Amino acid sequence: MRERLLVAFGTLILVIVALYGIPRAYLLADGVEQVQSDQLNHSADFLAELIPERASTQGVDQEYLAGLLEESERIEHLDAEGELIVEAGEQLPEHGSDIVATRELPQGQELILTRSGLHVQDSIADALTPVVVIGVGLTLSAGIVCLVMARKLSRPFQDLAAAARQLGSGRFDLEERDYKLPEAQAIGSALTNSARQLEQLLEHEREFAANASHQLRTPITALRLELEDLTYWPETPPAVSAQLTHSLGELDRLSAAVTELLELARGQRLGDGHAVDLPELLQDYASRWTRLAGERGRALAVTVPEELTAVIHEGPVAQIFDVLIENALTHGSGTVELRAEDAGTHLRLSVANEGPRPERTDLFERRVTQGSGEGIGLAVASELATAVGGTLRLESGPTTRFVLMLPQAQGRIPTTSGI
Repeated sequence: MRERLLVAFGTLILVIVALYGIPRAYLLADGVEQVQSDQLNHSADFLAELIPERASTQGVDQEYLAGLLEESERIEHLDAEGELIVEAGEQLPEHGSDIVATRELPQGQELILTRSGLHVQDSIADALTPVVVIGVGLTLSAGIVCLVMARKLSRPFQDLAAAARQLGSGRFDLEERDYKLPEAQAIGSALTNSARQLEQLLEHEREFAANASHQLRTPITALRLELEDLTYWPETPPAVSAQLTHSLGELDRLSAAVTELLELARGQRLGDGHAVDLPELLQDYASRWTRLAGERGRALAVTVPEELTAVIHEGPVAQIFDVLIENALTHGSGTVELRAEDAGTHLRLSVANEGPRPERTDLFERRVTQGSGEGIGLAVASELATAVGGTLRLESGPTTRFVLMLPQAQGRIPTTSGI
């Protein structure tokens, strides 16, 4: 901002100096040239009266005429035939600015008085020098004033920029300052109020996360204990006991998902990933949705190389797959395919169906749906992918395929054949 102010002020100063100085210089130059011309004409009139009188009494010679001339002047006395009678003064080089005054003398004689154009230009330069010096002095003085003013005007906005960066970094204890500029004061007050509101919102979110963690974990734990007790009852049939055992696993997964989501909401870092067998993992993902897929007349397929393992955060990845599989069963058609591939520096996981590719460009944005959209599911999945260091995207093509790319930093996919 300071640079822009300096450029603006500097340009304004130059324009003002130019608008004042240039016309002034032209007027001054014309004035000096007119004075020189008037002086020469006055001298010519004087000599036209003096020379005939002198010639009738004592005669006119070169020495006499030279004493009547000023610097850079030349005089020529011609007879009626145009022949030179006498001349005085140095021979002047021809110049476009030479001033010449001619006077008629008695008996048809002629007097020519010339003043050098170089002398006239020197006089003009001497007259313009003070104007130039004053203009340069005013420009320098104004430049210094502009520099001081630019620093003074830009300092509040520099402070406000620093405060905005501080707010963006998550610090809300902004120092409230008073500025003389109304605009800066308004921006500073808005930033301070925004910081307070953001701090209050963040505090409410933290309280909500803590309350939700307590309120969700308590009933989940109580339900798990009841289901676990049912599995040990002698009256419980084996088939029911097996289903209860499966439900216990789902409750454990739900509890882990709640914990991870709350940690992400609080901005906490996920723990380190661990090695998993990808064929077994994807089969487990598919098995959880096999019943719902069958009820809707759909099928699930898993495509993954054998003996393939990777180091991943299993909880967030499982949640991402649940969102993508549920989305495929709800909005897609045909077989839902779960695929894992070694992409060199990345692990490429994907969920695809045979339905047409969505045309929307805001699939991964949070929004309110009217019953036909994906809601916040895909947005949460994208945020989870970012949290584990990966990316989630919709691949181009005629059918729908969501691709989760996990970087090598999360664990290169080695084969177990060498272990």
